[in-house]
Amino acid sequence: MAERVQQPPAKRLCCRPGYNTNCRQGQRAGGTLCGGSGAAQGGSSKTLSPESLLDISARKVAEKWPFQRVEERFERIPEPVQRRIVYWSFPRSEREICMYSSFNTGGEDSGTSGENSDETRLPFRRGIALLESDCVDNVLQVGFHLSGTVTEPATASEPELVCSVSVSFDRCKITAVTCGCGNKDIFYCAHVVALALYRVRKPEQVKLHLPISETLFQMNRDQLQKFVQYLITVHHTEVLPTAQKLADEILSTNSEINQVHGAPDPTAGASVDDENCWHLDEEQVQEQVKLFLSQGGYHGSGKQLNLLFSKVREMLKMRDSNGARMLTLITEQFMGDPRLALWRQQGTTMTDKYRQLWDELGALWMCIVLNPHCKSEQKCVWLRQLRRWNGVDVCPWEDGNHSNELPNLTHALPHDSSSRPHRTVFTRAIEACDLHWQDTHLQRIITHDLYTLPPRLPLAEHIPTACARVDALRSHGYPREALLLAIAIVNTLIRQQQKHLELFRSHKKELLHKGMTSVTNMEGWVGHPLDPIGTLFSTLLDTGRGDEEGRNILAFHGLGNCVYVCVCVWGGGYVSLAVETALIGLGQQRVMPDGLYAQEKVCRNEEQLLAKLQEVELDDALVKIFRKQAIFLLEAGPYSGLGELLYRESVPMHTFAKYLFTSLLPHDTELAYKIALRAMRLPVLESMAPSGDLSRPHHIVSMVPNRYPRWFTLSHIESQQCELASTMLTAAKGDGRKLETVLESIQKNIHSSSHIFKLAQDAFKIATLMDSLPDITLLKVSLELGLQVMRMTLSTLNWRRREMVRWLVTCATEVGVYALDSIMQSWFTLFTPTEATSIVATTVMSNTTIVRLHLDCHQQENLASSARTLALQCTMKDPQNCALSALTLCEKDHIAFETAYQIVLDAAVTGMSYTQLFTIARYMEHRGYPMRAYKLATLAMAHLNLSYNQDTHPAINDVLWACALSHSLGKNELTAVIPLVVKSVKCATVLSDILRRCTLTTPGMVALHSRRNSGKLMSLDKAPLRQLLDATIGAYINTTHSRLTHISPRHYSEFIEFLSKARETFLMAQDGHIQFTQFIDNLKQIYKGKKKLMMLVRERFG
Repeated sequence: MAERVQQPPAKRLCCRPGYNTNCRQGQRAGGTLCGGSGAAQGGSSKTLSPESLLDISARKVAEKWPFQRVEERFERIPEPVQRRIVYWSFPRSEREICMYSSFNTGGEDSGTSGENSDETRLPFRRGIALLESDCVDNVLQVGFHLSGTVTEPATASEPELVCSVSVSFDRCKITAVTCGCGNKDIFYCAHVVALALYRVRKPEQVKLHLPISETLFQMNRDQLQKFVQYLITVHHTEVLPTAQKLADEILSTNSEINQVHGAPDPTAGASVDDENCWHLDEEQVQEQVKLFLSQGGYHGSGKQLNLLFSKVREMLKMRDSNGARMLTLITEQFMGDPRLALWRQQGTTMTDKYRQLWDELGALWMCIVLNPHCKSEQKCVWLRQLRRWNGVDVCPWEDGNHSNELPNLTHALPHDSSSRPHRTVFTRAIEACDLHWQDTHLQRIITHDLYTLPPRLPLAEHIPTACARVDALRSHGYPREALLLAIAIVNTLIRQQQKHLELFRSHKKELLHKGMTSVTNMEGWVGHPLDPIGTLFSTLLDTGRGDEEGRNILAFHGLGNCVYVCVCVWGGGYVSLAVETALIGLGQQRVMPDGLYAQEKVCRNEEQLLAKLQEVELDDALVKIFRKQAIFLLEAGPYSGLGELLYRESVPMHTFAKYLFTSLLPHDTELAYKIALRAMRLPVLESMAPSGDLSRPHHIVSMVPNRYPRWFTLSHIESQQCELASTMLTAAKGDGRKLETVLESIQKNIHSSSHIFKLAQDAFKIATLMDSLPDITLLKVSLELGLQVMRMTLSTLNWRRREMVRWLVTCATEVGVYALDSIMQSWFTLFTPTEATSIVATTVMSNTTIVRLHLDCHQQENLASSARTLALQCTMKDPQNCALSALTLCEKDHIAFETAYQIVLDAAVTGMSYTQLFTIARYMEHRGYPMRAYKLATLAMAHLNLSYNQDTHPAINDVLWACALSHSLGKNELTAVIPLVVKSVKCATVLSDILRRCTLTTPGMVALHSRRNSGKLMSLDKAPLRQLLDATIGAYINTTHSRLTHISPRHYSEFIEFLSKARETFLMAQDGHIQFTQFIDNLKQIYKGKKKLMMLVRERFG
């Protein structure tokens, strides 16, 4: 708590004895002065003598009555009686002191940091340490006020600290605290704890006095004057101004202070109108919550807020009125969070963790308004509060979405949603304000004998509402009543379950024929805002384990030993009942709710419930319950998520079925597989079966008109479906019949290629474990799944496609040579031509594959023949991308190689680009087929077109290579290729490069086949070089004019260099000098306006 240094104001006014009943509020009704010290001041007698009647009565009065009422009720109160009432008015239990000085679970040290989880730093533990170290001194109790000093020992970094502490109390509750440490926090500081525990543990050592007003009543005038003057003298710097002001007011006849009988006494206890509750610093609660919210979930703020909610529940369990008070303060800060308006304005959703805090807020208000002993006046106050918050525009909606499909608390089926306003997180609490506990049947349940069979719940009570009552009873400290009501609800669920089964069996043929039935569960119990199944499960399980009311605060902090008592339940254990309840709820067929948050909540709650179930160790009794529920789920038709009739919008059962499968597998294999196979369905991804179509083994029906919500969690659902299938595959290893059944189920129900691929990989890993021989049946399943993936992704884009193809070949290799041959025979249904040649056939013909399969020569040749046939087929279908691979694969087979080459020639005219042809041509030269390379190069040249300014085109190297190849083959080949070059290439620099290369050596000198040649260089005046020279000169002339059209001064020097290269080419002709001179003269005449450039031309060329 934020302890303030100043003293709290007195709670009531006290006056001298003798004033009559007409005095204003606060006067003393009568009595005598208390004299004597009183015999007994200690209350912890260690003798075995019985308590005195005085102590018994004083204790009861101290617990229930404010001291003012005692004074008004009795004219004379003997001093010993007053002393015993004052003595017994201080709290005697450490549990409440602990509750107000630390979080209830592993809490952090007080403060906003919340980072130190060391239990010794808890204020309560530190307070105990200070007490046990004798750090508490000068303890004095004056009436209903306790004071003392607590010394904090010096540490290496901090000096010794002496704190003055005072505590006011009333009716066994601490009502105000102050401490000189200046600590600001929600909880009491360690110094307050130390002083309070000193009074609890060592009452006989505390000096006790009656209220100070009683002492003053015994003084005469001289004594009073002396008392006041000494008080002023001792504290003159602090109280002198106040003393003078009070003196002036008292001496003034008309002052306000003289209009009231009596004077304040901070030690006199509470007045009749004072609320009796523990001290709670409201300002600090608000500040801390505001700070946590502003941190937006960082620095552990979400955890801190959840701990505050736990503190509220702890207070409710102690039946402390501060629980509702604290929750009101928290709610006000939540409603004032500026992010709410921002999110609403931007149309964005709040974070998931923040949304869960709002859910807990709504659930806590449900508990508060359902307090079975709540007064109607208080409930009206809460109702006004809730309606005010509910009416705020930014108040979050219950389902986290801008829609409303859930019914109200008192009906199991929805009404017209368009006529209802949006349901907020407070709507259910508002509706719960209309509920009461006076129902005769309900009272009969919660007052029933725990050892006999309790009655069932009235059918009119909505199941989630009844479970909310259970939560409220537990929260308010009524575990026995909560348990009885929970058992009654579970009895009702079991009976309803049996009725549903009987109803379906009697109308099974009719329902299956129609393929439809009425919607029974628009709202599911798992993922419901009230969490009915979770409430029942935890109530029963905690009782079965002996946890209910066992883990109290003292035990948690090591202050005592908990003794757990487990009571036997009718017909079996509470744990069995809890497990059966969870199975009923998880197996309920229910409609997938709208909205991302609501759907995520369904998944999250299901996983949380299953995690709790997995902590329960299965015994024979639980196995029987599993069998019973599994059979019901399979046979219950539309009432079960695993029944034969399944709605298209139903929440899938994959996660639940996986748990059932693994639990039942060691005990009933057939039943486990029936459950898992039935759960594999995902009807939202399937087309609907027509009405009355009995050809399908399980009908998929849709009975929710115009309601096809977007499944935001579909990817998660599909992954859970995949996990279920993988679990079955693993379990079925070695059982061919079951593997075949599981495979059929996967192929029928899973629609995601990535998930099927994962299953194929999983099956492959399981089948080829290092510590055992490969399981050939499971390998075949893996291969079948891989083939399905290939077919599914053949015509769609998938970034993992190449990985999938490579994996499939690996899998087929493990299965055997016949599998490889099979995928090559049917390649067109599995692979693209490129994949089939570059990956499949290439891998099949690799040495690694041959070694892995241990093939003989004959088998190798057969496999290679299939690969070559595949390559040729692919080349026919896609020569552009497959020709090179096909030629490579067919190298060792002359006929196949010739066939592939002919396919390339046929496709070269229209179907292939110059790049592809040049690549194949280079390959041919590299393999020793220069004439074929030459042929392909000439075909490529026919597709090429290089303009005058493409002097960096990537095909230039191919052109130069083609000309070099032709030159090396001989004059005839060069003569044939030069016209193609002249036609395709307009770039002067490229043509001049080719021309110079052709003049350096004699054609055919480096021919691979030693063809005869003349040994003379080719003349530039004769064909074919004359044609090339003329084309080159013409290209330079055209390029020059093109460049001069848009030339800028910064390119002048570059242009002059270009003309220099042109002159070198011109001079290669016999009349080249004349031609170049005429060319320069023409330039001077045409471009004489470019004076600076022409001057540079004259300087270089004359």
